[in-house]
Amino acid sequence: MNHAAHPGVENAASNAKANDISLVFDQVTKKYGRVVAVDNVSFSIPRGSLVTLVGPSGCGKTTTLRMIAGLEAVTEGRILLNGENVTHQSAIERDVSMVFQSYALFPHMTVLENVAYGLTVGGLPTREANQRALDGLSLVGLADYGPRLPSELSGGQQQRVAVARALVLEPQVLLLDEPLSNLDTKLRRHVRDEIRGIQLKLNLTAVYVTHDQEEAMAVSDQIIVMNKQRIAQHGTPRDLFETPADEFVADFICNANLVSGEAQRHEAGRSECVIGGVTVIVPDRKARRGDVRIAVRPDAIRLTGETDNQPLCGEIVYASFLGTEMQYTLQTPLGELFVRSSDVFNTYPLGRRVGIGFADHGLAIVGGNA
Repeated sequence: MNHAAHPGVENAASNAKANDISLVFDQVTKKYGRVVAVDNVSFSIPRGSLVTLVGPSGCGKTTTLRMIAGLEAVTEGRILLNGENVTHQSAIERDVSMVFQSYALFPHMTVLENVAYGLTVGGLPTREANQRALDGLSLVGLADYGPRLPSELSGGQQQRVAVARALVLEPQVLLLDEPLSNLDTKLRRHVRDEIRGIQLKLNLTAVYVTHDQEEAMAVSDQIIVMNKQRIAQHGTPRDLFETPADEFVADFICNANLVSGEAQRHEAGRSECVIGGVTVIVPDRKARRGDVRIAVRPDAIRLTGETDNQPLCGEIVYASFLGTEMQYTLQTPLGELFVRSSDVFNTYPLGRRVGIGFADHGLAIVGGNA
């Protein structure tokens, strides 16, 4: 099929090469009839970096990943891979590999045969394919597991086989669709660290989809937060954690409390604000004035048993001991506040009235008048 030239895309392709960008999404939209699944999304991914797509169910993150893989057709816009326009190429024509949530291992094949499958289908001689499969299994710590069937492996081992199968194809981009969702908490942490270590060791470009914010923070160079089929914010984990762009990002990434306050003075990128009678200094690049919305991370709230002369107090309505921290829910004039405290020795019982203060970090203005 012959497609008309697109000057913007040609420039993007040139820039992709010049700036060593591995993947470019250029104003991409995906529609299913009248339903918009991805709405005018643009981003670029540097070579050798791991970028994670996060967001609530239905936000468009998995559809975006599938468009990169060529498993979904683009309705509008272009996709560039190492400067080449691959928008209308099939999945087979694209030099990408995908690790699926379900692992998708062939149950009747051995582990070695599963890992070598893509290579043999691609025409590589069996002996060479098997050797590369063995190398791939060694890379994920399963060198001795080649003769086994998938049913003889644990969930974590099966996931590592799926990763090895993708890696032996030596893709330009590795795609991972919720790869840890079927694993228990401890194993998730172990396997995610292994995946990140392999990605760094091989200098792979990777795009990772997860609904788990902690997982995204742990493995990513950059995070793209999606909401309502668009990008809400794109930045490093620290950027998103410390300076969320809006209330949605603050809530989704930081589980932040969203409260009303008043910005009174601004100087050198910081605003003096009043929250429930308590004066705080909050980073603010927009120099907002008057009524503002402030995101307060749960770890930035300080509790005290002294309530006399405290401008802001609340009542403990829920308390939970989690070993390394206490979690509290407070009923306050600001509404319900969620608090995380590292002090597990001096705790407060249900019904206790406490004073409330704020740390000098963990607060961000996410709405208001500039």
